[in-house]
Amino acid sequence: MGANWVYVRQRGKNAKAAYNEAVENAEREYGHQEGYSGQINSTAGCRDVTEKWKASGKTLDEYIRERHDEMSKHHGAECICISAPKGNTNKIKSVVEHVVEKGTKKWVLKYVAYSHSRGGAIGKFNTKGEAVKAARKYTEEQQADSWVEMKKVLEKGSTVTAKISYKKSTTERDGEYIFYGFAND
Repeated sequence: MGANWVYVRQRGKNAKAAYNEAVENAEREYGHQEGYSGQINSTAGCRDVTEKWKASGKTLDEYIRERHDEMSKHHGAECICISAPKGNTNKIKSVVEHVVEKGTKKWVLKYVAYSHSRGGAIGKFNTKGEAVKAARKYTEEQQADSWVEMKKVLEKGSTVTAKISYKKSTTERDGEYIFYGFAND
């Protein structure tokens, strides 16, 4: 099992987020290959060495070249922040939109049939018998377990009463990071 030198530039809110994004990108492009893709996703994590690089007085290229000669595949990746992230400086960082529907809300009891394989509800029914019938039909056709629960649901309308959105600052930006090191190949 060998090692492949990797050099990846990635943006993110912080070094960890940028590393995770770089790993996900490598997973999509190269696959996992049981930990031996030769890309950033087969490194043993990363360590931020931005302060060491700054203290060295070397250019980024000089520092990374020197580290190339000193590192092995057991070191994992190293990270240098080349452009610091800028956080949200807004006093209020979210916006609330109140959802108001006219009329009176009426809650009713329903029998809801569920299945994990369907990813949620099969259907909502007025009686337990109808729900069990639908769940049995689904289970027999799909060969997947199902169950029935009693739930209070709104007769009509939405249960959403407010929507909260993130309010991005005009100066907010992700940082930019360089990841390098040896990856299992």
